[in-house]
Amino acid sequence: MSELTLTAIRLGFLALLWLFVLTAVSVMRSDLFGTKVTTRPRTSTRMGRPGRSRPPKAGKPGPPKAGRPGLPVRPRRGAARNLVITEGPLAGTSVRLGDEPVTIGRAPDCTLVLADDFTSARHARLFSRDGSWFVEDLGSTNGTYLERTKVIGQVAVPVGTPIRIGKTVVELRK
Repeated sequence: MSELTLTAIRLGFLALLWLFVLTAVSVMRSDLFGTKVTTRPRTSTRMGRPGRSRPPKAGKPGPPKAGRPGLPVRPRRGAARNLVITEGPLAGTSVRLGDEPVTIGRAPDCTLVLADDFTSARHARLFSRDGSWFVEDLGSTNGTYLERTKVIGQVAVPVGTPIRIGKTVVELRK
């Protein structure tokens, strides 16, 4: 081999070695300091905290929800009103359910943020349709489980049935 080829191989190996070292340092840094947490506005649907909701804009009536016009839509009798964390680091936390879907994951923009290594950034979504609640896995790595069954697609969630997301277990409660 020529001297030039040998030097090129050495430089390539050195660049590859530095790339490995920088990648390892980046992974260690993210493990030590975690993800960046941004502050969010406090609303009544996040983490069960009371907050201010915006009044409807004047002059533009919204579309009627269901039932008779002018009457507020109430959840049907026996429907879930809270999402309660029963196991995991946030055990005992309750999220008040509304009309908006609840996203669960590690990303700061999720409704319920879980600091769990086994949870994906956007792991699962809970949403209401026709008075019933459904859970949907959002392509997570470790999966979402309703009791002991892996969730595939959109699955109806009965009240009191455990939903396992990583090391955290949540339940719908009245």
